[in-house]
Amino acid sequence: MKPMAPVLAARGLAKSFGGVAAVQDVSFAVASGEMLALIGPNGAGKSTCFNLLSGQIRPDRGAVFLDGEAVTGLSSRAIWRRGVGRTFQITATFASMTVRENVQMALLSHHRRIWRFVRPARHYFAAEADSLLAPVGMRDQAERAAGELAYGDLKRLELAIALANAPRLLLMDEPTAGMAPAERGGLMDLTRRLASERAIAVLFTEHDMDVVFGVADRILVLDRGRLIAEGSGAEIRADAKVRTVYLGSGATSGGH
Repeated sequence: MKPMAPVLAARGLAKSFGGVAAVQDVSFAVASGEMLALIGPNGAGKSTCFNLLSGQIRPDRGAVFLDGEAVTGLSSRAIWRRGVGRTFQITATFASMTVRENVQMALLSHHRRIWRFVRPARHYFAAEADSLLAPVGMRDQAERAAGELAYGDLKRLELAIALANAPRLLLMDEPTAGMAPAERGGLMDLTRRLASERAIAVLFTEHDMDVVFGVADRILVLDRGRLIAEGSGAEIRADAKVRTVYLGSGATSGGH
């Protein structure tokens, strides 16, 4: 991959809760079009790190930069406005709305129309919504209620909703959680293709190591709040410290 200026850069991030250091001196960067995985055992600090990056919580020390601009301490809404999308372990959709209407609601927010529309959401940005549903394979289900969807389809809808913000950076917190093993690779292959086509930097956490090694350009390994390794899949597989604290004795898939 050709080196590019980072979309996201974290510098010396640190956060403690009640004397427990959840994140300690974490620094890394992710470039446009890159798929960067953040892995580690439960309690390693992955979710805290994500929350620091997205503005959910403020760091005790350190800084976060988007396209070279400091955004440390900004609200999650302000950071979202700067082109940061996020998906969660549990999908967040309006079950009673159609697939298209869910995306239309996201587009209304992106276009700052969420409190200005006088007609139902379905009357706004329908064509734009369909243009986001098509690449994730959900255009033919646009009229279905989100509450009727299979879980894998909900995950694809959530990805379309995240794309409605035209993100430069996409944060994906365990995007395949709850999905059948056969569906996981498909969702992340789709994400990788969209990241490349739309020049989106992607940072994701994931417990399924087959998914991680299958799609990540680089991998960061977090343990007890500290980054202990960074590199390609091959480099991470060969790292003795990683194998000891996370992967175990030669394991390459599954587990926490």
